[in-house]
Amino acid sequence: MTIFYQVVLPVILVFSVGFAVQKWKKVELKSISTVAIYIMTPALVFRTFYGTKLDVQHLYMVAFALGLLCILIVINKIYTKLTKQSASLESGLILSTSFMNAGNYGAPIILFAYGDAGFAFAVSFMVLQSIIMNSFGVYYAARGGAGVRMAIRSVFEMPTTYAVIIALLLKAINVQLPSNLLNTVNIIAEAAIPTVMIILGMQLANIKWGNFQWGSITYGVIMRLLVSPFIAFLITLMFPFDPLLAKVLIVSAAMPSAATIVMYAVQFDSEPRLVSTITLITTLISIITITILIAILG
Repeated sequence: MTIFYQVVLPVILVFSVGFAVQKWKKVELKSISTVAIYIMTPALVFRTFYGTKLDVQHLYMVAFALGLLCILIVINKIYTKLTKQSASLESGLILSTSFMNAGNYGAPIILFAYGDAGFAFAVSFMVLQSIIMNSFGVYYAARGGAGVRMAIRSVFEMPTTYAVIIALLLKAINVQLPSNLLNTVNIIAEAAIPTVMIILGMQLANIKWGNFQWGSITYGVIMRLLVSPFIAFLITLMFPFDPLLAKVLIVSAAMPSAATIVMYAVQFDSEPRLVSTITLITTLISIITITILIAILG
């Protein structure tokens, strides 16, 4: 219970604030999301990559992310083939089970659980997951020729991509930014995590219940909250991960479905009700599963 009160509950309370405000005031989310995506998150990403020494552990992180993604996609394809599901349902299940909420849920959980050192790893993984979602996620949502082009364009339209590039370039040529400029970046970066947490709560408030496909939902929940972290654990045994990074990756893999994927499913009409329902249910159940997982990992 200590882990729940100290790690999970504070995060859930922030989500609840966003949920309650959205139910009460029906706030237009696009403007808030734009500020978070184009100003706050790039500042956080820039600060992290500018101040973090990149090493072989980050290379292992890339291998981990791609390996986990491929395994989850293959499992989904096998399941839908054996159960004779439609291509649309296959896409919906891939979207809701292969892409985790490593940003506005995973990052704050890891901050509370493992401190600043773990949080630095979490932000790096969040950026990597963002790139993966903006490529593979868009592709599986669109499932057409335009999907690949849109995926590539989406990656280069995301300001976090340029935040990473600029930070790494400045580190490579050893440019020391003035302290007043770094302070400005720090102020904006500090606002990123609470803002995206509130946005997630507001997004969850907009998800509608009804017309449940309980068989697919149950499968999706098990895949996202149980199978994914188990596969993540097995992958971490294959590389000489830093022990803290291994814990961060396993916990990140146990996060609920990414809220961003719901937007893709709606935009491309790829089983949006199924995807949004799995996102909501995995978010609720993860309160228990993540608490247990962190306790197990120590």
